Amino acid sequence: MRILVYGGSFNPPHLGHAAAARRAARILQPDRLLLIPAADPPHKVLAAGSPDGAERLFLTRLAARAIPGAEACDLELRRAGPSYTADTMQALHERYPGAELWFLVGTDMLVTLDTWHDVQRLVRLTGLVAAAREPDETALLEREAERLRRQLGANILVLPGEATPAASGDVRALLPQRGGRALLDPAVYARIIQKRHYGARPELAWLREQTAPMIEPRRRAHVDGCEQTAVRLAARWGADASDAAEAAILHDATKKFGRREQLLLCRKYAMMIDTVEAENGNLLHAKTGAAWARARFGVTDAVYNAVLWHTTARPDMTLLEKIVFLADCMEPTRAYPGVDALRAMAFESLDRAVILALQQGLESLRRHGVQPHARSVEALAWLLKETGNHIQ
Repeated sequence: MRILVYGGSFNPPHLGHAAAARRAARILQPDRLLLIPAADPPHKVLAAGSPDGAERLFLTRLAARAIPGAEACDLELRRAGPSYTADTMQALHERYPGAELWFLVGTDMLVTLDTWHDVQRLVRLTGLVAAAREPDETALLEREAERLRRQLGANILVLPGEATPAASGDVRALLPQRGGRALLDPAVYARIIQKRHYGARPELAWLREQTAPMIEPRRRAHVDGCEQTAVRLAARWGADASDAAEAAILHDATKKFGRREQLLLCRKYAMMIDTVEAENGNLLHAKTGAAWARARFGVTDAVYNAVLWHTTARPDMTLLEKIVFLADCMEPTRAYPGVDALRAMAFESLDRAVILALQQGLESLRRHGVQPHARSVEALAWLLKETGNHIQ
């Protein structure tokens, strides 16, 4: 039996890891390909805020699905103390007596191999497969491999072929900037966004793709218009434009569901509703949409609340909540008496615009014999009292 082992922090596992594993597997044709996340990597300190070992193992399992024959292994996570590779290979040697063991390393690991814990035992137990992390590193790998063959008697195979440049640190740096998706397996990226690991914020194009099945075709133009308007308002009033876009993309995610389905979603997400909301599916979608967005995409409190209050508003709204509320009322496909005045006002005075939108909405509901939600009435009263003669 031939076993190929790929160890590391996998924090997170990325496409560079997957490419190296595939290249090594094509050459060695192992019977088993094990991806082993380190519990306590001795050669590096895990970045602050990193997921725990169980979650890194979960991410590695997701990544392994896209690598033929690969499987994630919890061997090091179950062992106390530093995750020394020599101990890991010893354990595999004892578990699979007679097996031919190979350990996959990158350039940075190979050049420091002679400093590793119990390196003589390591090279007796396993052959080493060295994969370049950058396209121009192959010559360096060949030199280091020859040095280690002479010094340690190591059995080292340098992989031919092109590297896939990627580093976990680079991915972690990109994720909070709404980047990094191109360097990750789709399932790994989705999980990172759902759990907001590494301070991740979703790429907006990806978020639109993910929510597209939830948006009815007739509502698509409204959602797109709401996003564009929210971004413009955010730029005018100094809010985070990407948060405004995220909230707008998500604000009607559950709008297509009928009242019965909305009530089931409220039960699923343990959301309290009042009598007026229970009778009005148009009010419920803001609550269920916020809860769904948090469960699916791990949205921040700021985005969650902007979705939650985009229909009724509330007293003492945040800047982002006001922006999404107004964007929903005045995006380009909206056509009702007074909307042009609202659009003009929104770029002159945000609070005046919210007051005007609430007044217009409450009057429309009353004309149609619909009971307004008390929260909207309270929001209007609060703003009128709060702003007085110094509306901004």
